[in-house]
Amino acid sequence: MKAAEKHYKLINSKTGYTIFYHSLNAELSEDKIKEEQEKMKAQVATQNGLFAETLYWEEIKDEE
Repeated sequence: MKAAEKHYKLINSKTGYTIFYHSLNAELSEDKIKEEQEKMKAQVATQNGLFAETLYWEEIKDEE
């Protein structure tokens, strides 16, 4: 059975630390996923006083 959601972590490239986790519906198109990630990245960056350019998303893969 395939997961209903894809899970991502937002990483600060300057520190290497994960600063946020987010899940999105797996049925969304790649364009919609990127759009949602960009919105969330901007929000997290603003709330934490970080430059959005120093943050990147990485998908959390199941280890099966």
